[in-house]
Amino acid sequence: MKFQFDCVFYYVSDLEAAVRFYRDLFGLKLRSRDVVARFDIDGVLVELVPGTPRGKGNGRLCLKVGDLEAAAAELQGKAIRVSPIEDKGQGKLAFFHDPDGNEIALWEYRRD
Repeated sequence: MKFQFDCVFYYVSDLEAAVRFYRDLFGLKLRSRDVVARFDIDGVLVELVPGTPRGKGNGRLCLKVGDLEAAAAELQGKAIRVSPIEDKGQGKLAFFHDPDGNEIALWEYRRD
């Protein structure tokens, strides 16, 4: 399975306030906005996602995959525990942890 960098994201409790903070105070360029807000920082995609952090800390590395089921199965075959796959409307999401407990997200964009 080939993994590609997708983004770093932060859960936020108030998306409107977070967008104003990152856009208006920091001056970051808002790249796009729908359910999440996306900012481009020197070619790195940073997303603000409404919700509550799932584990310790708040930052997440997110890796884009072409087939989330296959990626999850491959990782599970290597004894890496992967969360159940969640349908998020615009794509599918699952998580796993590194040996230190850092959460890593896997994301498959919806194909239309």
